[in-house]
Amino acid sequence: MAIAKDIRIDLPPEGVPKKWYNLVADIGHMEPPLNPGTMKPASPEDFEAIFCKEIIRQEGSTERHINIPEEVRDNLIHLNRPAPLQRAVRLEKYLKTPAKIYFKREDMSPLGSHKGNTALAQAYFNAESGIHTLTTETGAGQWGTALAMVSNLFDIDCTVFMVRGSYEQKPMRKTLMQTYGATVHASPSAQTEFGKKVLKEHPDTTGSLGIAISEACEMAAKDPNICYSLGSVLNHVMLHQSVIGIETIEQMKIGEIDPDCMIACAGGGSNFGGFAFPLLGEKIKGKTDCEFMAVESKAAPSLTVGEFKYDFGDTAGFTPLLMMYTLGQEFIPKGIHAGGLRYHGMAPLVSAAMNKGLITARAYEQLETFEAGVMFARTEGMVPAPESCHAVKAAIDVALECKKTGEAKNIVFCMSGHGMLDLYGYEQYLNGTMRDSSV
Repeated sequence: MAIAKDIRIDLPPEGVPKKWYNLVADIGHMEPPLNPGTMKPASPEDFEAIFCKEIIRQEGSTERHINIPEEVRDNLIHLNRPAPLQRAVRLEKYLKTPAKIYFKREDMSPLGSHKGNTALAQAYFNAESGIHTLTTETGAGQWGTALAMVSNLFDIDCTVFMVRGSYEQKPMRKTLMQTYGATVHASPSAQTEFGKKVLKEHPDTTGSLGIAISEACEMAAKDPNICYSLGSVLNHVMLHQSVIGIETIEQMKIGEIDPDCMIACAGGGSNFGGFAFPLLGEKIKGKTDCEFMAVESKAAPSLTVGEFKYDFGDTAGFTPLLMMYTLGQEFIPKGIHAGGLRYHGMAPLVSAAMNKGLITARAYEQLETFEAGVMFARTEGMVPAPESCHAVKAAIDVALECKKTGEAKNIVFCMSGHGMLDLYGYEQYLNGTMRDSSV
């Protein structure tokens, strides 16, 4: 019996993209970041306290394609790029759906998620600029893990402010980052002035990504040899993550897959943007009518509940003002296992796409996403990260809608990471002690 050519589609190492794709070139007008002091468009100089010059240049670039340095590209191959595109045949059979479900395997990176794609690029450009230390925030720990590991490749020290709720809930993430050589602090911490302020006012807080970003930015701003590295939200991060979508387009061509719906989880937006933006650019040009669906947690539903307005990217107000869907800079979500989705705002590029009607969004409760994750694990054998469970849930729901209508849609989603360090969450779901955490 012949194996269908769309069961698993791999690209050779030379299939790693040579250029990043920048949606800014195609999306049309976007409101610029603002300097909060002058309320005028932020200049490159406004970012120099925390970012190196090449990152600032990429952040403001309107070029459609930007070359990937050979050293970055070579290291992407060692992080299991190109990543496979696989069909969830057993899940389809279990659901009795006429739809076909495909998933992009970002979980196969040795770092456990898609986060290495931008961590590599940011560490490389900072090393080229002579920076000796990078500071960052992390929610569930995937981003902190990625930056901690790749910093070793460029002889850079790494300090991570990990959201306290996840720090306590996911101790093995902390251990993994320390194994890679990073210094890890629970945020809010006593390491920064802002952290001390938050602890004094809210000693029992579980923290938030906004607070952790503030701490990392404060540390970077105090030393010219230290820069801040961000795992999501800003344009340069979306740029670096576009390797996911570029590969997926090539794999869909090989498998003769015409996607009807592309789905990815969205917290700050890097996974969704990296997966969706390359094909979304084709939609803007009228070359596809595919639906692009961002899936968020009901604990931090910026796209589905938030306002589209200017807001700070962090809690303390260190960053420029960004035009985005936001729940407010001081919003602290309830604790959930999908720590990477606990952010008060959405990336300006994702927000602009939403505001222009180019994408749709759904939000789910914690329990229903873990139910979907368990279903996926029992049919396909892979345990999704809690964040990825949101994309799995949406893909299942669309497939069940197809079951009712008889439509044989091609559903493609991004498996942003594996959940092997999140089994405590699965244990809580299975023993009945997990609770929902909606706003």
